[in-house]
Amino acid sequence: MHNDVLSRCCSGALLLCKWLLTIVFSIPFISEKTSAGTNPADPAKVVRVAFEAADDGFDPVRTANAYSNWVINGIIEPLMTYDYLARPAKLIPNTIESMPEILEEGRVYVFHLKKGIYFAPDAAFKGKPRELTAQDYAYTLKRFLDPKNHSPSANFLSGKIVGMDELVAQANATGRFNYDAKVAGLQTPDPYTLRVTLKQADYNFLSILAYSAFGAVAREVIETYDGQTQSHPVGTGAYMLQKYMPHSKVILVANPNFRGYVWDFKSSGSLEDDQIVRDMKGKKMPQIGRVEINILEEEQSRWLAFQSKQLDFDKLPQTVAPTVLSGDRLKPEFIKQDIHLYRQVEPSLTYTFLNYKDPIIGGNSLEKIALRRAIIMSYSVDQEVSKMRMGQAVKSEMIIPQGVEGFDPTYRSSVGYDPELANKLLDHFGYKRGTDGYRTLPDGKPLVLKFAVASGTDKMIQSEIWKRGLDSIGIQSSFAVSNFADNLKAATLCQLMISPSSWSADFPEGENFVQLLYGPNAHQSNHACYASAAFDALYEKAIALPTGSARQPLYIQMNRQLEADSVWSVGVSPVRNWLIRPWVKGFKKHPILRADWQYLDIAPH
Repeated sequence: MHNDVLSRCCSGALLLCKWLLTIVFSIPFISEKTSAGTNPADPAKVVRVAFEAADDGFDPVRTANAYSNWVINGIIEPLMTYDYLARPAKLIPNTIESMPEILEEGRVYVFHLKKGIYFAPDAAFKGKPRELTAQDYAYTLKRFLDPKNHSPSANFLSGKIVGMDELVAQANATGRFNYDAKVAGLQTPDPYTLRVTLKQADYNFLSILAYSAFGAVAREVIETYDGQTQSHPVGTGAYMLQKYMPHSKVILVANPNFRGYVWDFKSSGSLEDDQIVRDMKGKKMPQIGRVEINILEEEQSRWLAFQSKQLDFDKLPQTVAPTVLSGDRLKPEFIKQDIHLYRQVEPSLTYTFLNYKDPIIGGNSLEKIALRRAIIMSYSVDQEVSKMRMGQAVKSEMIIPQGVEGFDPTYRSSVGYDPELANKLLDHFGYKRGTDGYRTLPDGKPLVLKFAVASGTDKMIQSEIWKRGLDSIGIQSSFAVSNFADNLKAATLCQLMISPSSWSADFPEGENFVQLLYGPNAHQSNHACYASAAFDALYEKAIALPTGSARQPLYIQMNRQLEADSVWSVGVSPVRNWLIRPWVKGFKKHPILRADWQYLDIAPH
């Protein structure tokens, strides 16, 4: 999933033009009383947090923006979720009675839903309680494959479910997706049973269905708010959207219909887990009744907000890390404030993509590959770690980050920082320097690299690192600053020449990262618009195998193929330092789950 700052980037702000017409979206409560839920949340318990970049709406079909999915994760519910404390990440039932039956060697999955789960109250339900059914999940999955939705997450399901390809083909031919059509691979024999049949075994299918985007939505909600679904999310989760001010503020409140649960996660044996269990075990959840999210893109603004206790927990801004940390620990003045530090290397990856379809730098001719490789060799990841991230990152060598199955700690990239060799490469392929010191294309036409970057001090530093490196090899560059959501939209349309980006794990297996370079995923998650028959063949062979050691050699070959074609400059895995005020109880950042509010408590302060 596209992460802001780093950029786990995808999807587009499809409704921004409409958002400009309305400054504030307020979603009112439906006031009728219902006995469907037993949500114990306390309206007086408020958690205040910040996002580093703006969302692009909350319709799961239309976004892969990490911040959108953070909110979505608190509102809609997938069939499965993750154990809050278990590491490595462990799937557990969510809206289903138990983990699914798996039949026919991994081709058939049978899910049995819990009874008595209700959607949050909404005008679309005309004042009546609306129970969650298996049909809601079937409808949700179909929406991702409806061609008119152009879902950036469609690749998770495309070509997998028996009978769905035919329905998609019919929709492409007629211009209308028939949601009422029966699909052999997507059956609901009764209101609480969902049976999914795949064309072939997919060893990550359960993890895919646990991705927050595949939480159930109600058809009547989508049809009621047609064209405005990004500002009207309605689900069965712990929270519901109360107020939405795009690019500024999001407020969630407790869903009165949420069934609640008792906090009963098991410690992994660490002292930190033991303390969390002592603080939380046996509590009726959620405790927090209101979540206030402010969009604060500037690091200094977020830091000032945390210092003034306007935020209850936040990521430590990289620029102030030397002020706050001594190595991997808090300095004494912050320990005295009873601030808690939670530190982790995120299962995410930063990279800069070079558009394989761009008329200037794209293509598979030797001179174009040489140009892209020289560009990559001009960039110092070490400078990014030290100057942009203040040491709060780990340099990546491969396209699968640590913490994700498929990562090889011994792997070393064949394309590294080497401006001297980059200059020789460009000289050899006829990229001559002009009187101004900058190179032209071999045919004498101008060569100017156009970067699309997001705003922010750290992005400025990264742009300066790129410019210095490119100047050293005689390539002229320009940097256009735009907001995160607009860059994502342009990237899905293959309209950006070069842009920094990132991806955070949707599930902890390497397929989630290598799919970013699979040819058919162009206009979805493949923003480099990379199309390599060799890479695609390796990808298809890998995903047909069980996860684990069988896939590892193929993941290594895919890395080498990417290096040969040079369409990514691989960056870092960020080290995230979460600062938590002492009144926040139960905090442990999960590598996959985003919305953690329903697992926390706020003590009096």
